Amino acid sequence: MASLRNSALAEPLVEEVEACLRRHLQPNQSLVVAFSGGRDSVALLHALKSLQVVLGYALSACHVNHRLSSQADNWEAFCKQHCDDSGIAIKVHRVDVPRDAAEGLEAAARSCRYQALALCGGDWLATAHHRGDQAETMLFNMLRGAGLRGAAGMPLTRILADGGSLIRPLLAVSRTSIEAYLKNNGLTWVDDESNSDCNFNRNFLRHDVLPTLATRFPAAEQKLAAAAGRFAEAGRLLDDLALIDLSGQPPRFPLPVACLIRLDEARGRNLLRFLLLQHGVRIPSEQRLSELLRQLKEAKPDRHPAVEFGSNRLSRRRGDVYLD
Repeated sequence: MASLRNSALAEPLVEEVEACLRRHLQPNQSLVVAFSGGRDSVALLHALKSLQVVLGYALSACHVNHRLSSQADNWEAFCKQHCDDSGIAIKVHRVDVPRDAAEGLEAAARSCRYQALALCGGDWLATAHHRGDQAETMLFNMLRGAGLRGAAGMPLTRILADGGSLIRPLLAVSRTSIEAYLKNNGLTWVDDESNSDCNFNRNFLRHDVLPTLATRFPAAEQKLAAAAGRFAEAGRLLDDLALIDLSGQPPRFPLPVACLIRLDEARGRNLLRFLLLQHGVRIPSEQRLSELLRQLKEAKPDRHPAVEFGSNRLSRRRGDVYLD
C-alpha cells in the first residue's frame, strides 16, 4: 500500500473536476464513483467529496472485486475502510471473470466490471480515466485498426445501457497533476500488480511506448489527447451527415435500401456505421462493412442476402435492411 504525505491542497485538479460537473450535472442528482482503490480513483473520490456541499449531489462509491489477484480481498477491505473513514457509502460487487474469454482477460474483466457497476444505480457513474488514459486509448485503438471513432478515444460523457450516464471528470487532468494531488492531501491507495504487466497491450503502451515518446516529444500525452478530441468532433460531424442521409427516416433499423442506393460508398458505410452504433452493435472492419454495403445495394429484388458479423446479421428483405 503506497502513501504520500503533505497538507497542501492541489487546487487545479479540484477546479477541473468542478468545472466538468457544473457543465453536466443537474441539481440534486446522484453520483456513484467506480472505486478501485488505485491512485486515480482515490484522487477522484477525494475531490468529489470536497465538492459535494458546494454542488449539492449525493455521493457514493462502488467497488468491483474481480477475484483475479491474491490481493483482491485486501483491496476490497481497503476500499471499504477508506469510504468508512470518509463518510461515503460503498457497494461491493464480486464478479467471476472468464479466464479463457475469446476477447482476452483484460477485455473480459472490463466487461464484467461495467456490468457490475451498472447495478450500483445513480444518475451518474464517475470513472477516474485521465489524460494519460486518453492518449493510451487513442494509440491502442489506432494500432488495432480502429476508424475515426476509435481514434477519438473515450468520450467525456456517454449514456449507459441502464439509462444512467457515465462521466469522466479527470479526462483533461494529467498523471502529474494526480500525483501532486495525492501528495498534497496525504492520500493512500493500493497498487494492482497487474498494472505493471506489459504482456497486456495497454500496459505496454503506458509503461514503454508513451514514456519513450515523451523523451523525444515532451508534450506527447497532451497532444495525443487533444487530437482525440478533434477526432471526436469530426465523428460528431459524420453523425450529422448520417442523419442528413437518412432523409427523415428514423435512425434505426429496418432501413429502406433506397437510402443506401443513392449514396456513394463512403457515405453508405458512414450511415451503416452510425445505425449500428445506435443499436449498440460493435462495428465490423472497414473491409467487412464494404462487403455488407455491396451485397445490400446490389442484390436483385428477388434475392434476400444476409451477411453475418460476430453475433449479428444484416439482411435485406422486401426493400428494407434488417438487423437480426
